[in-house]
Amino acid sequence: MKRVSGVMMELLAMSLGVDRLHYKKYFEDGSSIMRCNYYPSCQEPSLALGTGPHCDPTSLTILHQDQVGGLQVYSNNTWQTVRPRHDALVINIGETFMALSNGKYKSCLHRATVNRYKERRSLAFFVCPREDKVVRPPSDLLGTQSTRMYPDFTWSDLLQFTQNHYRADDATLQNFTKWLLSSKSLI
Repeated sequence: MKRVSGVMMELLAMSLGVDRLHYKKYFEDGSSIMRCNYYPSCQEPSLALGTGPHCDPTSLTILHQDQVGGLQVYSNNTWQTVRPRHDALVINIGETFMALSNGKYKSCLHRATVNRYKERRSLAFFVCPREDKVVRPPSDLLGTQSTRMYPDFTWSDLLQFTQNHYRADDATLQNFTKWLLSSKSLI
């Protein structure tokens, strides 16, 4: 998974016009996480969610779904089902990469639904930087005219915020920025 995420980071860097190896090198000493998700069947799936709407605070999520499915992304003001494919992985941009791209890539609001008849499993690999690494976009992405969208922070700062104060959603980075700036002004 580290090799797959390294290739993804190279592709993202090229798409942003920065050094191809910039993000790959940035995540070399990262603290990524692999998780197996299990969603039991539910007789009333319209009354329950496997996981409520959220954005991942991590950089990327690389997901393998089983054939039951249940992943939905919010796009064009509606929930869209991501059809499972045994030969494909789903890649979601997270909050940390949104900051690393200075907002050029947006984090993906998503949720997991349950199935009436079948249990569901998925494997998620969350790509994270080292906890004390400063999250900031590369200078060649900013150029001379681009404004910084988010202040510098560490992955541990964002993780602490989402674990202790605020569940990650489509306003996480804006609320995190306010929290971070207000906590620094108290020091």
